[in-house]
Amino acid sequence: MNAPNKSGWKPEMTLADDGFHGGPATTTGNRALMLEEPLLFEIGRADVTGVDLPAVDTSAPTRLGGLARSEPIGLVGLTEPETVRHYTRLSRQNYGIDLGFFPLGSCTMKHNPRLNEKMARLPGFADIHPLAPQSTVQGALEVIHQLGEWLCKLTGMPAVAMSPKAGAHGELCGILAIRAAHEARGDAREVVLVPESAHGTNPATAAFAGYRVEDIPATPEGRVDVAALKARLGPDVAAVMITNPNTCGLFEKDFRAIADAVHAVGGYVYCDGANFNAIVGKVRPGDLGVDAMHINLHKTFSTPHGGGGPGSGPVVLSEALAPFAPLPFIRQGEGGEFYLVEEENREERGPSFGRMTAFHGQMGMFTRALTYILSHGADGLKQVAEDAVLNANYILRSMEDILHAPFGASGPCMHEALFGDKDFTNGLSTLDVAKGLIDEGYHPMTVYFPLVVHGAMLVEPTETESKAAIDQFITAFRAVVTRALDGDEGLKAAPYYAPRRRLDETGAARKPKLAYEG
Repeated sequence: MNAPNKSGWKPEMTLADDGFHGGPATTTGNRALMLEEPLLFEIGRADVTGVDLPAVDTSAPTRLGGLARSEPIGLVGLTEPETVRHYTRLSRQNYGIDLGFFPLGSCTMKHNPRLNEKMARLPGFADIHPLAPQSTVQGALEVIHQLGEWLCKLTGMPAVAMSPKAGAHGELCGILAIRAAHEARGDAREVVLVPESAHGTNPATAAFAGYRVEDIPATPEGRVDVAALKARLGPDVAAVMITNPNTCGLFEKDFRAIADAVHAVGGYVYCDGANFNAIVGKVRPGDLGVDAMHINLHKTFSTPHGGGGPGSGPVVLSEALAPFAPLPFIRQGEGGEFYLVEEENREERGPSFGRMTAFHGQMGMFTRALTYILSHGADGLKQVAEDAVLNANYILRSMEDILHAPFGASGPCMHEALFGDKDFTNGLSTLDVAKGLIDEGYHPMTVYFPLVVHGAMLVEPTETESKAAIDQFITAFRAVVTRALDGDEGLKAAPYYAPRRRLDETGAARKPKLAYEG
């Protein structure tokens, strides 16, 4: 089972002679509970079925026309136990927040309390349909409305758009609102400024919206070069997209001065709110002069994320941009009823730029986020930020004696500690450290981002990790880094103990094998 099949999909598994358990090769390729799982096509056969279906009358008329299939589809038939076992065995090879410390933290995998899941699975939220009459989904509309009110209070902003489906979608929403505001006053502008310390999606979003993107350099301390930004401002600048706290893990202490300068030339300030987890309950972005900011519900309010969705990225808007919010949005009538303002309600629409999506959003994400907020309360959310920052600084100060911390002297970091590969020897790299951490039982941290640090390693512990869990990670991290500093050749072949040895990641991305060839 360990040999590649004809399509060559299966890379090398850990070999028997590398010291792993020190035992002989097995007939199945399994190593006790580390199972060598075949493809579904290798488990079942195309000429059998796992369910009993009535015979099909092939002479019966259909509406398929020329789209009718002329050859067997070739899918394998599997029993229910075979199907369940296959996906359960595969799930055992995943790493998740339920298994251990996740160094990517709020960027990808913040802890999602089980209470959130219980609330999201209530039939009144889980079983509703987007086309249901509004009178029958008043509770769901109230959840969305109440969550929006919380987001406005926490950010100090007067309006919110709840329909964007993810962070990048929210970025686009904010930039389109900015463009609509400029167009409404007949002020065509072409440029969006993006600091080097901003998230990588920011320039992509601005370019997608039709703007020309120009970079603003960072200072040696890892913050926006305010002098360079002010020197570039002019009548052609539509907006500045700035991440705060930034991707170097630092709070932009001159944010208010930046916002005032941008507003003085008629531009708007877009803040990437992906790192809001570090300041929630502590800082209101609206007080800093922000005009639009998306909030990743999974990064700050614990909703699940990854694998293509579902997601949610609400956007809070300043008074200047509120009239241009996308449709639909929720209002509460004098009698307490909730209703959606749709395009046909033109007397309430204003100059909105239109819709971001067909329906309002992902109900499960809203329900989980509101549950999280109500569970914590205002004081609890403040503690979330404080504990996240404390944990990140603990990691930073515990590693900076052996690992390059380029901004360690720039003041306390926020919820993420940033390191580089400056002192590694013998050609070892950040990738080797990441693979070594897999052998130690950890999913690697964010690597090679931000680009302003060579061989970047970005560690985000979040607030839910205990000191014991962080100490255990630091011990493993220091051990792997020490190997890199000592030039340990063995690190170049890591991981040794994972279900698969090191993969050709470039080849997998550029030449993926997506079709099974039996």
